[in-house]
Amino acid sequence: MKRKICILGSTGSIGTQALQVIEEHSDLFEAYVLTAGNNADLLIEQARKFLPCAVVIADESKYVYVSEALSGLPVQVYAGSEALCQVVAMEPVDMVLTALVGFSGLRPTISAIKARKPIALANKETLVVAGELITALCKEYNVPMLPVDSEHSAIFQSLMGEESPIEKLILTASGGPFRKFSLDEMKNVTAAQALKHPNWDMGAKITIDSASMMNKGFEVIEAKWLFDVDADRIQVVVHPQSIVHSAVQFQDGAVKAQLGAPDMRVPIQLAMSYPVRLESSFPRIDWWDMQDLTFERPDMERFPCLAMAYEAIRRGGNAACVVNAANEVVNLAFRQEKCGFLQMAEIIQKTLDKVEYIKEPSLEDYLETDRIARLTASELL
Repeated sequence: MKRKICILGSTGSIGTQALQVIEEHSDLFEAYVLTAGNNADLLIEQARKFLPCAVVIADESKYVYVSEALSGLPVQVYAGSEALCQVVAMEPVDMVLTALVGFSGLRPTISAIKARKPIALANKETLVVAGELITALCKEYNVPMLPVDSEHSAIFQSLMGEESPIEKLILTASGGPFRKFSLDEMKNVTAAQALKHPNWDMGAKITIDSASMMNKGFEVIEAKWLFDVDADRIQVVVHPQSIVHSAVQFQDGAVKAQLGAPDMRVPIQLAMSYPVRLESSFPRIDWWDMQDLTFERPDMERFPCLAMAYEAIRRGGNAACVVNAANEVVNLAFRQEKCGFLQMAEIIQKTLDKVEYIKEPSLEDYLETDRIARLTASELL
């Protein structure tokens, strides 16, 4: 029987690649639910091709447009953020791939967990914002959460079959397009420059986060919750070639790493097929082309966003939620040329210092923290 997949964010980078995996293994997987934020045209195109049971367009103003375009097809059309929380709980859904961008993934992921649907997690912000809450819910409802981020998938794969205690997690980072830039050089970089990632083809928001290394900071937070490892045992290593996706160091000093071509379809497919590895047509490593694999220490003075993520972990409570909200505001502002590249970190830090700290936040606290932090960051802009 085919595994029915609900893809939250089917029109984004992860979502479109997940559909490629489903297409390659159409005998094993079915795109049962597809959702988009506001990219109605691509959602319509995907719905016509894959004929899911249902689609959701989060932008309610585009409901009529999508509905009329899909009239006559056996596809139910819904709209709005509440619909996202409802479709994940549909009885036939076997897995929910959360590929929404940013804070928007939190509530639908919670709904999916409460509906006891296995989660393939590509929306790292869900764990960044409310990692303690999410992991507790997964335990309460006995729901597995499989990582889709290449780094966390690499750690997950390195831990397969292991029972030995973890000494350290090693998260690799490409370093982004400004790895060798000085602070002076980074003062005047543009969004166009930042969007040219040297190795990965990703969405705009995550590509900017990669350039500032905030994305790597968020991955440290995500790894803490996924693998129950304290942040001081998670080491970031800059690896410009993006061949070693991440590694685990065990208590005897042995290190296991997962290597592969920089292609997100590999971890997406593994999350969807686990515990089975499926064949694929995806690129393989050409060992003879790899003359050098290099590793560097991250420079937290030039990339303070990474340091801020560690600070948020140390503070705990709602601190990471504040950092995430402020980052979403400044990330968009930078793309819209309303904020300088180095200004982003300054505004995030000021927001973190201004917003009230809550040691043991509830879901309502997280929602309110997100709202206040966005207002604060916007005012600082």
